[in-house]
Amino acid sequence: MSVVFESIINMDENGQWFIELTDTMDGRVAICKDLDEYSQKVEDFGSDYGGHIDEVRWSKNENVPPHIIDAIRVEMATRFKATF
Repeated sequence: MSVVFESIINMDENGQWFIELTDTMDGRVAICKDLDEYSQKVEDFGSDYGGHIDEVRWSKNENVPPHIIDAIRVEMATRFKATF
């Protein structure tokens, strides 16, 4: 049994991005307004599986502009580079 999370980047009605995190094992969903919240929710969800997550599947809604994706990538690379 693989532990898989889905992370979908979306835009709200005010033009702000958020990440919809879904635990595909039990269907839990968290709406994360920033990477701090996202990181905490991944940790919270992952704790149910002893911290073992097999895969995180990333996607985006079609209304998310490329510069938003780039900004999220840069922020993630900067924040989490020590993790990898």
